[in-house]
Amino acid sequence: MERELIVSGIGGQGIQLLAKTLALAATREGRFAMLSADYGGEMRGGPSKASVVVGDEPLRALPVLPSAWSAILAHHRFSESTLDRIRPGGPVVVNDKLVDASALPAGLVVHRVDAGAVAAQVATVQAVGFVLLGAYNAVTAMVSPDALVAAMEELLPPYRRQHAPANARALEAGAQAIGAVVA
Repeated sequence: MERELIVSGIGGQGIQLLAKTLALAATREGRFAMLSADYGGEMRGGPSKASVVVGDEPLRALPVLPSAWSAILAHHRFSESTLDRIRPGGPVVVNDKLVDASALPAGLVVHRVDAGAVAAQVATVQAVGFVLLGAYNAVTAMVSPDALVAAMEELLPPYRRQHAPANARALEAGAQAIGAVVA
């Protein structure tokens, strides 16, 4: 089975790192994964999007997706093209304070998380992306939580390794914070 994810947000929210983390975790568990990144030249505030395809067998879908099973929306800016591609019935995890779930198209299974508040509760405000990834993984069971933590630790550059424990807390807190489902 293949599952596709599109992650959409703005630069600085950890979009690219959370997508890489999911793809690496899947491959470390013996599955197949492809990743595509799309972002502007700005470091902060510009569009940031990534696609991840995970499957149990060699993949047929390219990571440039005309449609996708699921999404993570970290911010409302730049999310229109993502929303146009999510298939009805697919799970969508939204950063509740920055994405108006009531404005999303009908037919999606929306899971709302106040990612900023959750990150602040575990003293890691820079890890909003990992809160959303933890919530997404709790909804989809795409990979094991331990695989996410291991992949995150592997991907952190040496000058950011001190953030690994906080990022792990953010992943766990996101999984625990999954909010109300809106049809």
